[in-house]
Amino acid sequence: MSRGAIAKGRAAAGAVAALALACGCTAQAVDTAGSDENSPSARSTSDNSVPTPRSSPTEGTGGTEKLKKMKSPVSRAELPASARTEDAPPPAPATPSTSTPPPSPRTSAPPPPPEPGPVVMARGEQGKKVRELQARLRQIGWFGQNPTGTYGPVTATAVAGFQGKRGLLPTGATDTRTWSRLRTMTHEPSRYELYPDGGMPPAKPDRRCLTGRVLCISKDSRTLTWMIDGKVRSTMDVRFGSEYTPTREGEFRVFWKSRHHVSTLYDTPMPYAMFFSGGQAVHYSSDFAASGYNGASHGCVNVRDKEGIARLFKQVKDGDRVVVYK
Repeated sequence: MSRGAIAKGRAAAGAVAALALACGCTAQAVDTAGSDENSPSARSTSDNSVPTPRSSPTEGTGGTEKLKKMKSPVSRAELPASARTEDAPPPAPATPSTSTPPPSPRTSAPPPPPEPGPVVMARGEQGKKVRELQARLRQIGWFGQNPTGTYGPVTATAVAGFQGKRGLLPTGATDTRTWSRLRTMTHEPSRYELYPDGGMPPAKPDRRCLTGRVLCISKDSRTLTWMIDGKVRSTMDVRFGSEYTPTREGEFRVFWKSRHHVSTLYDTPMPYAMFFSGGQAVHYSSDFAASGYNGASHGCVNVRDKEGIARLFKQVKDGDRVVVYK
């Protein structure tokens, strides 16, 4: 036999020995009867059996307990509301609050009105001071009539309203506090504010009226005063022309008297007319009697006292002087 054949035979024998050694090094289990697994029946059973998969750690009681104890990888905040409320404990029953509610804030009462001062004017009084009170109240809308100079119920009501509006005791009588407050809110009334509907005291007569027989007519006081030798015989309210037809001023004389005169320019009655300058005359005016100073004449001197001018018409003579001044 050649060396090559001998070498091949040894190599084949070594491979068989290695295979047998690998099979014989595996651990063999022993059954309960003590038989060896190397028996033919044991080897056939072991070779043909299929390995049983290991039990899942979740099976059985121990696995279930471990699952319950495992933390969820999802936080409760990420769960839907329905899932969170199912595991949440039931809310505790509401108990009535025993705390005392806070006290409501107190509203401070307004201070009482001050005591009135000494009375300056009250109901029943008359005069220029009362007329000034009424004119001042009228300036601020508390007296809706023309001043009369008489402190009656209308004036008392106006004063009480003014007092209540200003935080004063509404007595209706004009005390020093009321009078001082009213004076600071108003201005000194003019003669026309004091006598918007006439009745104004006559102005100081012009020096030309102090001698002889004179119809002394003042535009400032809106009065006609019949004077003889400086003495007053009668006084009455008068109205003058507008700015477009003004009554002329100066010294004139009566040149014509007409008891039932009718204007040829305006076709209006001019009873008891006493002409002194062209077509201008002193005469009675029914419009002046009806509407007062809301209107004006066409230049004549209107008189609204019909009985007064009727008496004057009888006394005045042609040639008597007429003085018209401001």
